[in-house]
Amino acid sequence: MANSIPTKDQPVIIVGSGIFGLSTALHLARRGYRQVTVFDKQPYDESLYSYFRGADAASADINKIVRSAYGSQTEYQDLSTEAIAGWHQWNTELATGKNLPPGMCQQDAVFIPNGNLSLSTAPTLPDWELACIEGMERSGHYNTQLATTDPGHREVARRKGIDHLLDPFRREARGKANVGVLDTTGGTAVADKACRFSLEKARSLGVKFVFGLDAGRFESFVREGQKITGIKTADGKVHHADMTIMACGGWTPVLVPQLDGLCEATAGSVALLKIPRSSPMWDKLSPDQFPTFTWNMRAGAGGCVYGFARDNDGWFKIGYRGTKYTNPMSQADGKERSTPVTRWSPAHRDGNVPVGSALTSFPVQAHRVIQGFLDEYLPELAQEGITIDTTRICWYTDTYDNHFVVDYVPECEGLMVATGGSGHAFKYLPNIGNWVVDVMEQVNLERPAIKAWRWRTSGPEKPVNALMEGSNGLRALGNIAMSHLGRNAKL
Repeated sequence: MANSIPTKDQPVIIVGSGIFGLSTALHLARRGYRQVTVFDKQPYDESLYSYFRGADAASADINKIVRSAYGSQTEYQDLSTEAIAGWHQWNTELATGKNLPPGMCQQDAVFIPNGNLSLSTAPTLPDWELACIEGMERSGHYNTQLATTDPGHREVARRKGIDHLLDPFRREARGKANVGVLDTTGGTAVADKACRFSLEKARSLGVKFVFGLDAGRFESFVREGQKITGIKTADGKVHHADMTIMACGGWTPVLVPQLDGLCEATAGSVALLKIPRSSPMWDKLSPDQFPTFTWNMRAGAGGCVYGFARDNDGWFKIGYRGTKYTNPMSQADGKERSTPVTRWSPAHRDGNVPVGSALTSFPVQAHRVIQGFLDEYLPELAQEGITIDTTRICWYTDTYDNHFVVDYVPECEGLMVATGGSGHAFKYLPNIGNWVVDVMEQVNLERPAIKAWRWRTSGPEKPVNALMEGSNGLRALGNIAMSHLGRNAKL
């Protein structure tokens, strides 16, 4: 079926106001599309993308990791380099004080370039870290990937005045191994502020946003045969469009069942510790002294920990993705699909939270790995009496190969998806929409990244992520041990 590309004057609808939706809306408007409308059930003008104010989506967060190094996957390395230039430009725009979003000031930043340290318990640098160094050097980015075990790299860090970022946990002073690579190009995206900033940029270019559980919530597609001609929202209104782009994060595989076997909503586990200003840990964990970090990211259930410097409010965030939990629920077609449990889902609004998905509990395995990491790498926290304060389940959209899905939906004219972030998409907020629009317009389709994001139906024998294991699967929330953590648990 031929794809009909909309003209600049025809309406385009985007469902979802996370990073894929925001960036796509912004770049559509930049290219001159004059009727772009974004729908989302979450009231982001009220919550300001803060999960402390009730927002509950992968993009609604305090911080996300930015990095360039991707091993041999140079398509993402190049995309990251492009994105980081965009992050710096956005900081520059903010610093001018012009066109500031509500509640933001020119002292705010959406990107903190404090580096990303990839740590391992292996005795020597794992193949992935070595590939990251080699990949960046092949692209001309010399001395940006600094190995903690390489004397030459340590000297580079000393000359740059960032040698403290090579061992922020002070492992060597404790006589312990410190094996890792510092990506000096990376750092921290201030997620909630970045979303607000990009939303207002899109609005300034004429994009319309419709938020709320009634007016903003997708109910169904409007069809003419196999052609999608718009959407119907929960308030009963029909909205016509010549192109509909589904960018609804973890809800996308539920709303577009053609993604079965390719995408699935999975839950990451997040813990927050509150650092008092009076504690010596306030300075130690500040962005000036502490990078973003990952730990044993390819170690399966016993690893895959990541974290950040504390933010301006003192929140020290640490997350776990070693086990990617699911919430399989029976759908109208009789099939089970993992469904996000959020504070803004219709099920939660109606008080019908699925068994095993309690909003006040936290996976025991996630707690065990996170607490084990804290005990080993930051024992000072316990000595200071600083413990886990708040917990959260964060729903992502995994693909079986960790590549995004940005393409037209087969046999559905007028319908696209931009999804499958697999836990590493946020860093592309400044630029991913430009690529989505390229796919929509069917230009430059032979670039490696776009080829990797094409619709695909059969995965490898050993996928990166196992999908759709159903309610009997070991990762289903109803089958795992849960514990109650934090005086303000927000799962």
